[in-house]
Amino acid sequence: MAKLLGIATHAQSKSDIITHERILIGLTTGLTGDYRGQKDPKKQVTLLSKATWDAVTALIGEPLDWTQRRANLLIDDMDFSEALIGQQVQIGAVLLEITCETDPCSRMLALNPKLKDALTPDWRGGARCKVLREGEIKIGDPVHILKRL
Repeated sequence: MAKLLGIATHAQSKSDIITHERILIGLTTGLTGDYRGQKDPKKQVTLLSKATWDAVTALIGEPLDWTQRRANLLIDDMDFSEALIGQQVQIGAVLLEITCETDPCSRMLALNPKLKDALTPDWRGGARCKVLREGEIKIGDPVHILKRL
């Protein structure tokens, strides 16, 4: 079973990353204090796979903390793909819907010249989600992809 390994927000684009042990996620706000949550309801929360991030950093030959990717939630034991668009993800009591891929931005080039290219194929940059059910999540919460009805 997958679980939530990390929670991160940033108040503005390019601002410092703040990590959390627990956080509230709202229907219209996304993660409390994260600038992204109010911009586009279909892109309120970003998910990143730990296994994929570890593979990418090994590929570029540089260990980087997952927060450098600027994603909101780090999840173990889960990969993302186009087949998951529309799929619901439950984290604790919160329910999210995967809406699209998180494309790597040019900021990744500043971290490592190879990073953006390494993140580009196969949804390695993660997934974007909209919030369907609000609530609080915390590190260690179980993460489930719900079966389609």
